[in-house]
Amino acid sequence: MSKMFSSVTMTNSIVFLLFSLTFLEHGLFFQRVSSLGINYGQVGDNLPPPNKVLQLLSSLNINKTRIYDTNPQVLTSFANSNIELFVTVENEMLPSLVDPLQALQWVTSRIKPYFPATKIGGIAVGNELYTDDDSSLIRYLVPAMTSIHAALVQTGLDKYIQVSTPNSLSVLQESYPPSAGCFRPQVAGVMTQLLSFLRTTKSPFWINAYPYFAYKDSPTKIPLDYVLFNPNSGMVDPYTKYHYDNMLYAQVDAVIFAMARLGFKDIEVGVSETGWPSKGDGDEIGATVANAAVYNKNLLKRQLHGEGTPLRPNMRLDVYLFALFNEDLKPGPTSERNYGLYQPDETMAYNVGLLSSPSSSSTTSSQSSTSTNSFMSITSSTAIKEGKPRLIYLTCVYLLAIHMIIRRPY
Repeated sequence: MSKMFSSVTMTNSIVFLLFSLTFLEHGLFFQRVSSLGINYGQVGDNLPPPNKVLQLLSSLNINKTRIYDTNPQVLTSFANSNIELFVTVENEMLPSLVDPLQALQWVTSRIKPYFPATKIGGIAVGNELYTDDDSSLIRYLVPAMTSIHAALVQTGLDKYIQVSTPNSLSVLQESYPPSAGCFRPQVAGVMTQLLSFLRTTKSPFWINAYPYFAYKDSPTKIPLDYVLFNPNSGMVDPYTKYHYDNMLYAQVDAVIFAMARLGFKDIEVGVSETGWPSKGDGDEIGATVANAAVYNKNLLKRQLHGEGTPLRPNMRLDVYLFALFNEDLKPGPTSERNYGLYQPDETMAYNVGLLSSPSSSSTTSSQSSTSTNSFMSITSSTAIKEGKPRLIYLTCVYLLAIHMIIRRPY
């Protein structure tokens, strides 16, 4: 009897192992990607309420999101959830927050009432304060960051909440090849102060990096596969000999080299925004549903593997995808309103591999994203369809092996 029980147990273990291998073969195991967050913009008049957004993010197994203010409705709705918030000080508030008393008032009214029930892990002081068109507020940046951090220390929150600022790539004078990366002379002084602050407080340098913009400006010179993370020959930095198979990693390493030129080699770099528009104006080349789906899907694959860049291969790159929703009130070209993975009604703008678990309803993930049993997968429905013959073949082999084991005399 014990012999038969042992055989049955072994058979069950083999069945589980074989089915596990089948699912792993096709990327159908779902997991939380700790290095991946998503930007939750709210510049729209038709977006779902924060409690619905919380349900959506939870269903997708995403545990980090960035907002562009300190909206009390969002902070309240996200209380007692597993989702960490990266909140933002609006650009126009920086001059007043240079004053330590004003900064303390901001922290005690905007942060402290919600923490720790709401997991606030970071404060972005402004967003892209230096652009090609306007740099008038950048002189307030480091003094405001210093005052806010001092307020966090005073309230005992500095151990839990980092202070940094997202920068646009326009802070770089050179970015190609990556080893030539350097900051613009007009911001070098501020960058030295900023990097000194980040080193002291052990906070990351955040960059908003969009390979789409580079491709849109030079579609005949930049291979589309290179910017979409598709297989391609890539490029080799002539000085470091590092090979780059995608532009995003090259942009990040250019920032790392720029910091090193100022004497800062030990600061983490993260991507606070990256994405691809699914629609654009006539002159916005490459802004299509197909390209957006490929870019974000391939980026998710990289995140699942916990990749670093060629310069820092063993340091996982934290990325915040832009964006959760299409936002209909954003100004500018059509692309600005079409970066979302989801429409405001919570249906997918396109499928990047968000699949419903077996326990969800029969509605497909491409039609509905509101199921609480949806998870992040590296596999899209198209990939599953393409892999169906191999899946059937492997299943038959596995079942035949199981059948032979069961029929063995014990």
